[in-house]
Amino acid sequence: MAGTLYLVPTPIGNLGDISRRCAETLEAVDLIAAEDTRVTLKLLSHLGIKKPLVSYYRHNTDEAGGKLLERLQAGENVALCTDAGTPAVSDPGEDLVVLCAQHEVPVVALPGPCALITALSVSGLPTARFTFEGFLPMNKKNRRSQLEELKAEGRTMIFYEAPHKLKNTLDDLLETFGPDRRVSLCRELTKLHEEVIRTTLAGAAELYGEKEPRGEYVLVVEGARPVKEEATLEDGLARVGELMEDGLSRKDAVKQAAKELGLSRNELYAAAVG
Repeated sequence: MAGTLYLVPTPIGNLGDISRRCAETLEAVDLIAAEDTRVTLKLLSHLGIKKPLVSYYRHNTDEAGGKLLERLQAGENVALCTDAGTPAVSDPGEDLVVLCAQHEVPVVALPGPCALITALSVSGLPTARFTFEGFLPMNKKNRRSQLEELKAEGRTMIFYEAPHKLKNTLDDLLETFGPDRRVSLCRELTKLHEEVIRTTLAGAAELYGEKEPRGEYVLVVEGARPVKEEATLEDGLARVGELMEDGLSRKDAVKQAAKELGLSRNELYAAAVG
């Protein structure tokens, strides 16, 4: 019988955010696969846990994934940890989950820390609908192309960004989305120097034109506002008819319909009596 792969979220800064269930799972499994064994070892030392560790990161997913699959199929239980946050979200653990699904190996995801949700909740921007874009491409042309695809996106958008690339990303966001688009820059979340800056893209570009970015960032960007379609004379005549049925005179119906729909009162009246 195959073992189980456990996706164990780890703190994004504050070690106190590890849950009891996550700690118990790390204690119970046979093996821990870590994006960086040094980072995970610090967490295990904090918890007083000693377990075998193996590396599983972006550049060894094929080789390491195959070996982990063999051990899971042999009945061992494995915990997968990323450096910070939830495994398989903007993370190479995605490939291991796919591999397990293909071979019918059970996968259990534990709830826990996630930088994108933490940033979204504190952003002050709409949270009902959002899209997570992760890290934008490093290549400027590819980055601009991806942002152009998002230009009309109405949902709140979430991006991860490293400090050394922040200024270029803000410049590209400003050029693509315009100066008035709201943005929350969430820096070093849950850590000692946590900071949330709520401003516009123009304000952010100005701020970091003078200030050197420090720490990891989550950018929460306002979605595009709906484009209001212009009403036609046909729309106006239909509205005039509705208002007259409600008892308004033609003159008053034209006046109200023109105001509601942003139409010329004279043109609408001429069409209504013509």
